[in-house]
Amino acid sequence: MTAATVLSAGRRAWVLVLVAALVGTACGGGDDDGEAGLSATTTSTDAATSETTAGGAANEPAPLDGIELTLTPVMEADRPMALVDRPGSSTLYLAERAGRVRPVTDMTVGDPVLDISDMVVTDSERGLLDIEFSRDGGTLYVSYSLAPDGDTRVVAYTMDGDAVDAGSRRELLAVDQPFPNHNGGDVEIGPDGYLYMGLGDGGSAGDPMGNGQDTDALLGKLLRFDPSAPAGGKQYGIPADNPFADGGGAPEVWSYGLRNPWRYTFDPAAGDLWIADVGQNQWEEVDMLPAASGAGRAANLGWAEMEGTHPYQGGSPPEGAVAPVFEYSHDEGCSITGGVVYRGNGIPGLTGTYLFTDYCQGRIRGIRVDGGQVSEQKVFDAEGENLVSFGVDTAGEVYVLSLDGPIYRLDPA
Repeated sequence: MTAATVLSAGRRAWVLVLVAALVGTACGGGDDDGEAGLSATTTSTDAATSETTAGGAANEPAPLDGIELTLTPVMEADRPMALVDRPGSSTLYLAERAGRVRPVTDMTVGDPVLDISDMVVTDSERGLLDIEFSRDGGTLYVSYSLAPDGDTRVVAYTMDGDAVDAGSRRELLAVDQPFPNHNGGDVEIGPDGYLYMGLGDGGSAGDPMGNGQDTDALLGKLLRFDPSAPAGGKQYGIPADNPFADGGGAPEVWSYGLRNPWRYTFDPAAGDLWIADVGQNQWEEVDMLPAASGAGRAANLGWAEMEGTHPYQGGSPPEGAVAPVFEYSHDEGCSITGGVVYRGNGIPGLTGTYLFTDYCQGRIRGIRVDGGQVSEQKVFDAEGENLVSFGVDTAGEVYVLSLDGPIYRLDPA
């Protein structure tokens, strides 16, 4: 199944044909679609209690059934991929797929502060895939597909005021990509201050190279490293508590058994790790890895033995595998776009809800987890086309990016 078979024809169809797999749209096939399902097998913090939001106020969650949302267009960009805040600054920064980073002030998109379009390839799932700032706001991390072969690169730039010092470029990570899909590309600073990097299994279909379960491979993993402490001939250091820091696997590996963790996030209040892992033939999944249990340290998410909670190449989950907390079938969508846990003040009843969407289906969805079980879920009426990413501003308010160009703010309806 491809995204082009799900959405309507016309302009949307050619965009999807070009980039249908950008967020890992299901490829390969042959299996019959199954029915939608739920699985709640991990433990978690209680998202149904009152929380302190990014704005400092304590908000009481309300039942999701009583909340209505809308997507309000606030700006336009050229194939936007990421919108991030910078610590210590009111300016947001926008990444465009072609290789440009632009400042955003008062919902006005400015001229590029970084343009690496001559280094970036944008076919299939590739391009400038994500950006992130260090905790002090002094360093910009950029994840992109290097022209002409599309191999993964993560580089660091020093900030010079509100601008980027292009001459400070430092290459942190270089990973060969055997295929142009399932490249991942998300970079995030965790609650511990380390840089996390999500990499898909390398592409094609069905993980033909077996990367998901191979702990010596970097593909099909969530990586964790310290870009501020180069060591051992590399431009980063390995935290001592990484599960394979002393052997048994690649020292950068934090979690494994992932197909394409296109977008993942840390809950800014609880520290839990939420991963939206794009499915293969039938199932899209959300993995929730509680901070209290290590936030995914050494977690095996099951791919390619499992697709969600369902056997794929194996008859049963790998020993010790962590099942998704939520899954849905391709009857409801075909390529999950991971989002964020809401901690803003604009929609106080939404506090603690994990928000996400589907690239093919385009409606905003939300789930709450209580004691390792999905306690509430809702598919909201808020809807857009080709939704590829989420962003959060300094106040904790949420934005949703469409690859077609619009950037929306999530508002109460």
